[in-house]
Amino acid sequence: MTRRIQPRSPEGPEILVITGLSGSGKTHVARALEDLGWFCVDNLPSALIPRFAELIRSSQELRRSALVLDIREPDFLERFPGAFRKLKAQGIAVNLLFLEADEKALLRRFSETRRPHPLAVNQPVLEGIREESLALRPIRKLADSILDTSEHTVHELRDYVREHFGRAGETAPFVVTVMSFGYKYGLPSEADFVFDARFLPNPNFVPKLKRLTGLDPAVAGYMRRQKDLAPFLARLESLLSFVIPRAQQEGKSYLTIAVGCTGGRHRSVMLAQALGARLQAEGRALRVRHRDIRQA
Repeated sequence: MTRRIQPRSPEGPEILVITGLSGSGKTHVARALEDLGWFCVDNLPSALIPRFAELIRSSQELRRSALVLDIREPDFLERFPGAFRKLKAQGIAVNLLFLEADEKALLRRFSETRRPHPLAVNQPVLEGIREESLALRPIRKLADSILDTSEHTVHELRDYVREHFGRAGETAPFVVTVMSFGYKYGLPSEADFVFDARFLPNPNFVPKLKRLTGLDPAVAGYMRRQKDLAPFLARLESLLSFVIPRAQQEGKSYLTIAVGCTGGRHRSVMLAQALGARLQAEGRALRVRHRDIRQA
């Protein structure tokens, strides 16, 4: 069941209140909104809603805000309806999104995450789900929009948020980071893809290049004279041309590509620079970072 959301104000501030059943996807909705530039607050006490609205009204930066409120708050059932009605009366564009899912889907999600249901402390999860569903019926009636997420994947839920709460032509930012590193200092934990350049000849063993780095033209020239460099770069570029658009389509905001060599000063630095230049030529938002270039 879905009701029509209030017309959105393109100029004035707007607040989206997100509530619903535990396990129905409220956190995923909030994250998708943050990717679209919304300011999100999770588990705000209902008593603070009026103060939050005052902050929004006086701010030039926080034009689109979302509040996640639910049964985790003590006395939520008693306090929220009155606080929400006061918020609606303050002249700000306000919508209430209520998320729900069927019992089968909720049971599966709690089983997969092993999170306790907030109302199932001393009883089975199913009893907690049923108790919460019954208790939230009055709040559900206040909703401008009701979304059943039983059959929604995380990606479909993100698409729903973009369609209903994103502005025309708006997409989540997608930034690619290409980084160099040295294996002797450990793998970068943030890397999505790691490529090993240690099979290439090491400039560190060339006396005149030892004190230089992959940023120096002499090192770059030495590397480009190696017969395996061009095929390696071509294969990396081909793979990344396939992977990057699909990572973006999946909803990622960031993608980190790491290239490593022994010390992180010569081969990996030169390759990261070359990869970054090729990807930047495609018009991508890109950062190049050399994690270990200053290591002795």
